[in-house]
Amino acid sequence: MLQPPHSSLQVAAVPAQRVPARDRGQDAPWHTEAVCRRDEAGLFFAPSKEPTAARLSREEAAKRVCSRCPVMVECREHALLQPEPYGVWGGLTAAERRVVLARRRRRDLELKKAARASANRMAG
Repeated sequence: MLQPPHSSLQVAAVPAQRVPARDRGQDAPWHTEAVCRRDEAGLFFAPSKEPTAARLSREEAAKRVCSRCPVMVECREHALLQPEPYGVWGGLTAAERRVVLARRRRRDLELKKAARASANRMAG
């Protein structure tokens, strides 16, 4: 989702002009094509004290919006690189993004260890 939780819902509900990827200039940001620009921001961000069943239902609805988005991968990577602490971004909840980031950190550490071991074998 493009708007942080404190953004106006009215702005999020206004339909965005969609520019096809092939016509979009190199300078146009990826989020100009985001499907969520036409949906309520509340779908992507939890209200305070939201019951678990309601949260799960809302997150599934948000993920359905993400699943049809042409820039889902770019959105997900943005949320992972920021990292965005709240909301559904690129089809992942904040908790799911934390898992992805932890796995990436572990993978990076394993690759560094393997590279050091390889360099030590070549040097020795």
